Amino acid sequence: MAVEANSRVVSGFLDYLRIEKGLAPLSISAYATDISQFAEVLEKRKRLLLTARRSDVREFLQQLFSHHVDGRSVGRKLSALRHLYRYLLLDKKIDYDPTLDIESPRQWKVLPKALARDEMEATLGAPLKRQRIARDARHASALALRDRAMLEVFYAGALRVSEIVNAKLEDLKLDAGYMLVRGKGDKERVVPLGRSAQDALSEYLKTARPDLVAGKRSGAAVASINNSPSLFIARGGRKLTRQRIWQMVRAASSDSGRPASPHMLRHSCATHMVENGADLRTVQTILGHADISTTQVYTHLALDRLRTVYQKHHPRAKAR
Repeated sequence: MAVEANSRVVSGFLDYLRIEKGLAPLSISAYATDISQFAEVLEKRKRLLLTARRSDVREFLQQLFSHHVDGRSVGRKLSALRHLYRYLLLDKKIDYDPTLDIESPRQWKVLPKALARDEMEATLGAPLKRQRIARDARHASALALRDRAMLEVFYAGALRVSEIVNAKLEDLKLDAGYMLVRGKGDKERVVPLGRSAQDALSEYLKTARPDLVAGKRSGAAVASINNSPSLFIARGGRKLTRQRIWQMVRAASSDSGRPASPHMLRHSCATHMVENGADLRTVQTILGHADISTTQVYTHLALDRLRTVYQKHHPRAKAR
């Protein structure tokens, strides 16, 4: 009886994802797997998806952890359950959402990968190092200055790849030391730029960007492209692709001995700020997180620092 009832609920939800949400078959299959796994746990307790309680969800998540399922996978399963119960609420099949007020395990169990500070320094210096061994000196210099400026901005403002790609010249307020960033959902935020990023940007705009705009084009073509609104451009004034930026970051970070992604640079910024004493609200603002709970993935770093400072300065912290 419970199996049939749960099967009908899952089937209706998957139809909703397929027809109304238009999700891909692979995504629908992942939802089906995650929700069916929770349904099986409920059925052993003779309980239905429609009557599940918050304690059932919590125990399900803890059971996954006890079987050494990683935090990201557990977080994905909780996300699937949240979508299911949101759908059931909208369809007026339940009056209560058992996933409410349950923090995502992904946020407090798994810390995103970040570069160490010496690795970050090696990554930032890599473009100029590569420039010295290039054949086409002028073109190589322009690309090196552009890449260094991009890396500095990635690290200074914890930007996403899409935010770098879509950054406009008009968004940069170099004299004031900040830039306007358009993030997810077209939300805008102000990101401060440190002296190192300001210097790299200044040199790029003065020397490298004009050379990149010119490329191998004729004077008329250059004049038409010189009005490109993008802050960072490819040779000939073309817009940079996400793939090219990924390649650049990977090549630069390989000098540190640990190939990184643009997202690792973003997390490196947040990690190093927290390690240096920044509060989570400030880091939330710089990262552009809508909810502080997303930023709380860095909580244990803040607690580690708090513990270190406490043990160093409190007169009763050390054992006699």
